[in-house]
Amino acid sequence: MAFGFAPPPPADPGPRIGRLLEPAEWAAAGIPLLRDPREVITGLHSRHRPAPSTAVVAVLDHEERVTASASFTRRPTTPDGWELRNALLTQLRLVIPHDLRRRTPVRTAVLLYCRTGEAHWTEEDGAWMWGLRDACTLHGLRCGAYITLTASGWRILGEGRSGRRPRSPAHRAARLTSGGGAPEAHRHTAAR
Repeated sequence: MAFGFAPPPPADPGPRIGRLLEPAEWAAAGIPLLRDPREVITGLHSRHRPAPSTAVVAVLDHEERVTASASFTRRPTTPDGWELRNALLTQLRLVIPHDLRRRTPVRTAVLLYCRTGEAHWTEEDGAWMWGLRDACTLHGLRCGAYITLTASGWRILGEGRSGRRPRSPAHRAARLTSGGGAPEAHRHTAAR
């Protein structure tokens, strides 16, 4: 038995990268393709009018009709999939009951995130992807498309599909409240 001092812990390399998915991991996950992405994206955009830093989570039925949706503003912090997952779960719980008793999911959740910058993948996108996938599992939903909305238009990450309209309203960002995005959360539930 030896007595002595334990070596010091390694130095902290800096801020911890949150839980995130790389584009290859997302593509390999088998996320179902939207049949008509332009219709879904245009519908969510006209319903919520997202500004930069606004996330819109929507639940689609088996015919890709929006059953419920909610939008909320993300606080500017280091992207962490865990926190984004919790924010998505909160919104999902407010607009639609879970499907955890079903053997297989019948509804699909998609996420449209309006942000500034280029349309290519970022670590923030990876954190949203991780959060969406985990929130879907915990709410009994099929994980669907992750869509970014920037000044150049919309893009479904992991699929390569994109369009020029709708796009992020960069000109509105200066008029918004201090947090940016929608001034308050918007929720919509479709009639059944």
